[in-house]
Amino acid sequence: MPYDITCRLWPQDNEAFFRDKTFRVIRQHGPHCVATVLAMLTGDSPDKFMEKINTQDPVSWSEALREAGMKLAYCPTDIRKLKHYMAELVAYDDLFTLSYYTTTEPEKLLGEPDERGWLVGSHIVILHRQMILDPATGEAGDAFQHECNEYHTKRIFRVVPVDHPRGL
Repeated sequence: MPYDITCRLWPQDNEAFFRDKTFRVIRQHGPHCVATVLAMLTGDSPDKFMEKINTQDPVSWSEALREAGMKLAYCPTDIRKLKHYMAELVAYDDLFTLSYYTTTEPEKLLGEPDERGWLVGSHIVILHRQMILDPATGEAGDAFQHECNEYHTKRIFRVVPVDHPRGL
């Protein structure tokens, strides 16, 4: 395979798993964006996920979604700002989670963590079709207008059915 500086986030254009599903936006309480996003995906309470997951371990998030018939599938990304991925993501017209670093000082991303291991903050939102569902605000809005576009990518996952061959 020849060297390529980019790749598609998902190999097929014609797959849609959760296009017709509806989601209720929940506003997070405290630093619990991951648990709140999982709750929005499943229709459960964020409390259900607080003790089940490690916020830094997406495998635990995927395991927590299995009961609802879902899991997460990795999308290959780098640290570019989310705005560089948004058009492709919206074109898939389906369901993703987008995690991003919340610093406005990109040089901190390459810095040394503090004595506790902390580097910089991050946040996670849901992209459903062309809408961002944001637990920080408890609101849904146009993906191209959301502030996440100006932040650097941490992780992107596609939400897939639990029996899909790809996934964590």
